[in-house]
Amino acid sequence: MSHRIILFRGMNTGGVRAPVAEQRDMAEAMGLKNPRTLLASGNLVVESDRDPAELEADVEAAMLDRFGLTIAAMVRTGDQWADLVAANPFPDEARAEPSRLVVMVMKDRPRAEGVEAVRGFAVGDERLVETPHALWFWHPDGIGVSKMAEKAVQVRLLGMGTARNWNTVLKLADMVGV
Repeated sequence: MSHRIILFRGMNTGGVRAPVAEQRDMAEAMGLKNPRTLLASGNLVVESDRDPAELEADVEAAMLDRFGLTIAAMVRTGDQWADLVAANPFPDEARAEPSRLVVMVMKDRPRAEGVEAVRGFAVGDERLVETPHALWFWHPDGIGVSKMAEKAVQVRLLGMGTARNWNTVLKLADMVGV
């Protein structure tokens, strides 16, 4: 059996709450093995050989059924996560300031016009790079002061995705052995 990383969009923010222990219970009830969570911000790792797209739909349905929450889930295999880590267009920046590199894992390919609109809000040395199923944001002055980061969370601009800083990306990689 291989790993699946399940990322929830907007978990435990803005009143959207599903305690991590209950997320693990939900995963077990779905027949997923060895559920583990990272932080309280929507990172669930399980063992399963289920197709990622089918698992996304099943997890979203379970979240609605169990918690009454309509939350998007993005599911990646361990190999897909390894590919994501390898695709990092900012390796030097990631080593120096990992909390200032943010990866937005996308459900589908990002909207091109949205990427350009968000890129237009970059200030100073901020940068945005698109790879097939992720957007990479470099915020050298921090996320808290970034207009680009503020605009990036607007689903209507980019499409459905969820962001994690590089530290979290690497911790999830460790959890699945990549």
